[in-house]
Amino acid sequence: MGILNVTPDSFSDGGLFVGEAEACAQADRLVAEGAAIVDVGGESTRPGHTPVPAEEEQARVVPVIRAIAPRVGAPVSIDTYKASTAEAALAAGARIVNDVWGLQREPDIAHVAADHGAPVIVMHNRETIDPGLDIVADMLRFFERSLGIARKAGIPDGDIVLDPGIGFGKSWEQHLDALRRLPEIRALGFPLLVGVSRKSLLGRLHDRETRPADRLYGSLASHTLAATLGADIVRVHDVAAHVDAMRVVDAVMRGRR
Repeated sequence: MGILNVTPDSFSDGGLFVGEAEACAQADRLVAEGAAIVDVGGESTRPGHTPVPAEEEQARVVPVIRAIAPRVGAPVSIDTYKASTAEAALAAGARIVNDVWGLQREPDIAHVAADHGAPVIVMHNRETIDPGLDIVADMLRFFERSLGIARKAGIPDGDIVLDPGIGFGKSWEQHLDALRRLPEIRALGFPLLVGVSRKSLLGRLHDRETRPADRLYGSLASHTLAATLGADIVRVHDVAAHVDAMRVVDAVMRGRR
């Protein structure tokens, strides 16, 4: 999954693709490098982000989705937790809903996805960080609630992907624990998406100051580890490098060429 943020304030690429022409060029680049999905987001969800009204979010994403959906040859996902934005994006040509609040911030988003026959990506998140939690146990409880919302709305289990939410609502140690224990989440029987691309938790492992764009090697290591532990999708900024890495994982772990 290639990341396309049409925001002014995303932590890594904020402001780079806010124009429709720039966004289209980046979508073309992501798919040319091997992205199987293009994930479009109109609101930064980094720590300390400023919430964006639904109308503003839609003004950012809808024209871009309308422009890229017919041309890129890969399904477009909308990265939003707002039901109205999901509705507008799916009407514009998006085919997947990627919700960083796991259908729980605005449960109507599940009905929107079901009405459009759109798969959903359900991410674990927390309002506050509690370092004393068994974070995987918390995830399992969270996903149980999310799955209940999805099923009640009529979303089939085969259209649900789970995301442990690395970088969201967790301490540094809990982020590592979540990655380490991916098989426990995979045991629920759903595909997994993992996104660690360029995140600040990787910077803590360096012995120098790093900008997000300097964290490619840590991103590759994290996603390669995640793939060997059961992740089916990795959400990344640097598509070409990750395609090469995932081909090695697929060949060794899954017997795929």
